[in-house]
Amino acid sequence: MAAKQKKDLHWGTGRRKSAVARVRVESGDGKILINKRELKEYFAHESHWEAVRAPLEAAGCGGDVNVNVRVLGGGGTGQSGAVSLGLSRALIKFNPDFEEVLRSHKLMTRDSRRKERKKYGKAGARRSFQFSKR
Repeated sequence: MAAKQKKDLHWGTGRRKSAVARVRVESGDGKILINKRELKEYFAHESHWEAVRAPLEAAGCGGDVNVNVRVLGGGGTGQSGAVSLGLSRALIKFNPDFEEVLRSHKLMTRDSRRKERKKYGKAGARRSFQFSKR
């Protein structure tokens, strides 16, 4: 019986808002699967497709790698941002030469913005209740 060949797998984790994405990159033919579905089937908006593909285009390896993603939490924008960061981190492990290019395209920076909490005495995070003079 032939010994199993170990695949060249590289992992990266990305977070944005309340979304968390675990991204696996391996050499292949350019397939992108998110939660076992195709990219265009999972994300409805073209801006989300572009955000996910941005690290691959910047590194110039779109057709050379297969990407498999497991993403949880958040909405479409948060999830696409989390996938983008996770994919960038996984690509650097795949090929360390990509780091300079991805950093110059600002794809390695974690977006730390979160939803601001509601405060007491206010209608929302900053909005006040309607004021009546009389």
